[in-house]
Amino acid sequence: MPANRPLRIAPSILSADFARLGDEVAAIVAAAADYIHVDVMDGHFVPNISFGAPVMKSIRLLTDKPFDVHLMISPVDPYLDTFASAGADIITVHAEAGPHLHRTLQAIRALGKKAGVALNPATPVSTIQHVIDEVDLILIMSVNPGFGGQTFIPDSLVKLRQARDLIGSRSIDLEVDGGIGPDNVRAVVEAGANVIVAGSSIYGGNDPATYAGRIHAIRDAATTRIA
Repeated sequence: MPANRPLRIAPSILSADFARLGDEVAAIVAAAADYIHVDVMDGHFVPNISFGAPVMKSIRLLTDKPFDVHLMISPVDPYLDTFASAGADIITVHAEAGPHLHRTLQAIRALGKKAGVALNPATPVSTIQHVIDEVDLILIMSVNPGFGGQTFIPDSLVKLRQARDLIGSRSIDLEVDGGIGPDNVRAVVEAGANVIVAGSSIYGGNDPATYAGRIHAIRDAATTRIA
């Protein structure tokens, strides 16, 4: 993990039961989630549509847990203020989603929010080396964005190590998203990640009685050293 950065578990509400979304958010809060990960998809930048700022604003009222908002939309700049006003604490944009990444990250910080940058599987970590001082969080996508339930891409471990090296001693969180569960979370933590996004491995089956055990299993596996 990046130096002195605590481990955070961020369940993705993309895998929640949308028919009872408020209850699903309350359930993961009660189950000791650290962040609420909010995946916003536009059907243009990624081949799926999820939900927008009004839905996020409605569940924001249910908890004071940090909202970790991942904007898979392009163009993204026109929506930064909207999601900031709806209650985002961290706003993560894709390096691939616009031509002026440095300006976008500055705009997020100007709104009083933490600025994150996400990298698709085919995008090298070197893409963000010249904007690193405008970043509070780096998100390594370990699947292709757009759908839940995908299989972890093994080369993501290489990218996590590269991102960890780029971060160095900076106070930047390193997040990983896609195909993470108890079976591989320790490997991604050893590669450098300290924020773990988990969708299906927490919300699978949508039974709130299982969420605490699943979050605990991921947290426990993340801190159990590989033999």
